[in-house]
Amino acid sequence: MKANTSRKKSPSRSVAMVDTWDVLLVSLSRVFKAGIQTCFSASFPVVPSLFVKPPQTEMGDLAFVCFPLAAIAKKSPNVIATELAAQIKTSKTLAKLPIESITAEGPYINIVLKSDALAKTLLPEILSQSNGINTTSKNKKHIMVEFSQANTHKAFHIGHVRGTVLGESIARILETTGNSVVRANYQGDSGMHVAKWIWCYQKYHSSEPLRKEESWIASIYVDAVKKLAETPDFQKEVEEINLKLDEGSDAKLNKLWQVTRQNSLDAFEPIYKDLSTHFDEYFFESHLEKQGKQLVKKLVGMKIAKISNGATIMDLEKYNLGVWVLLRSDGTVLYSTKDLALAETKFKKHKIDTAIYVVGSEQSLHLQQLFKTLSLMKFKQAKNCHHVPVYEVRLPTGKMSSRTGDNILYSDFKKELTSHMKDELKKRYSDLSEKELDHRALTISIAALKYSMLKQDAPRPIVFIKEEALRFEGDTGPYLLYTYARFHSILTKGKYHAQKKWETDYIFTEEKNLLTQLAVFPQEVSKAAQEYNPAIIARYAYSLAKCLNEYYHTVPILKAHDEERTPRMIVIDATLRTMQQALKLLGITTLEQM
Repeated sequence: MKANTSRKKSPSRSVAMVDTWDVLLVSLSRVFKAGIQTCFSASFPVVPSLFVKPPQTEMGDLAFVCFPLAAIAKKSPNVIATELAAQIKTSKTLAKLPIESITAEGPYINIVLKSDALAKTLLPEILSQSNGINTTSKNKKHIMVEFSQANTHKAFHIGHVRGTVLGESIARILETTGNSVVRANYQGDSGMHVAKWIWCYQKYHSSEPLRKEESWIASIYVDAVKKLAETPDFQKEVEEINLKLDEGSDAKLNKLWQVTRQNSLDAFEPIYKDLSTHFDEYFFESHLEKQGKQLVKKLVGMKIAKISNGATIMDLEKYNLGVWVLLRSDGTVLYSTKDLALAETKFKKHKIDTAIYVVGSEQSLHLQQLFKTLSLMKFKQAKNCHHVPVYEVRLPTGKMSSRTGDNILYSDFKKELTSHMKDELKKRYSDLSEKELDHRALTISIAALKYSMLKQDAPRPIVFIKEEALRFEGDTGPYLLYTYARFHSILTKGKYHAQKKWETDYIFTEEKNLLTQLAVFPQEVSKAAQEYNPAIIARYAYSLAKCLNEYYHTVPILKAHDEERTPRMIVIDATLRTMQQALKLLGITTLEQM
């Protein structure tokens, strides 16, 4: 399959959600702001983010921290909490909200919600799926998310998976919050790594037919690195090939480059399909070289860049960013040259407001140098470029490397995961057809892989341990899929049908924790969008699954009386809908049967 370099409109991935929680927090903010004005004759900007979830459920459903008020009230936070809570209780607006109690506890004001009132507002909205998140926001943006960036002529290993699933998840979250997103893939199809590959193929593998196989393509590059390490003098031959490719002066060499480049791109497409991602725009380094050289020449003319020992550089020492080399002394381009051209192309061609670079953490300095150079050349959108660092994926044995071949190719890893999962499924379900077994094993394996990559937001490498990621218990993708399938089965056994009208006298009490979890979902998605952080959604999905399982062990469902069974299944239905939406934002597909 040929890579499509033209832009296509992304399909809508908007997820239906409720805004009950946001409305509640906004209303509470107004009540507290008015209370502060009355109590202390002072204005204080109370915003929804000041209301936090207490660490323990017995403390309440929400808490307002009074420390920030000490400076304006000239009183201790404990006294402020006592006086402000007493004042707020008299508010007429408060009486209209689903609030059961407001209590001062030290420097905090704890808020307990009325679960029944919350349920009768929240659940019909979830079941109707009629509302969205921030769809009326005036701050909608046209955003480009650049991710994956697997180089041609190299392997696509599990390290690439993290950047790919992270970028896709960020794109989905941004779309859900009302933004339009362009998914872009910037692929290295030129440069020294390509010259090494072609040199090695011509010198040692020319008798082998060219293939569209990830493993074969990767093996040539690994062999090139090995042979160059053994005989460093061969590097001169590689540099000569790189120069010819840069100049486009050798027709035979160019033809070999074009064919092997396309073979690499074709080998990536099944991987992107597995990972449920697509790209609206493919950028290639080779297409940006001429434009990059022109920009560098412009920078020299503006006296922003300068010539040093024959090379063209940006001296960024006074910004603590070192020296950024734009062109080698022989005139050949570097990543820096092409990244300047890429930034200009992104904003001019697609008229975007923001560019998000989902790029390896080891490129942090490089991107800081890029953004600073853009700023110095008065590029207006420089401030709208953001780097989301992708940290390494390591094996228990240590760091992976595409140079040495000490890595796991995606294709091999997929086989390893699905084989393991098929064995596990056969133990549980002996009557599955081979087709269904393959489908479930692949879905669960991909969920395990994605969730393990997305749940961690700490700035450090991931150590991927297969046995842990594939467990059906604990904080794993399979656990989430199992929870979804298990409760879907409960609804099926209970002959539950989605409610079209809300008609119940059931008093929702035991459902309190689930209801508050459901209510905060839009807030969690908004936070994830603001921080470009899918880990927030992953943590939410896991908390929701745990809460649902705890609820199941608290009250009977299928054995409940008729007047209780349907309302309880309504709560399960709403929870499963929300869980499915959360997993979709992570790029994870649910299964109705495990």
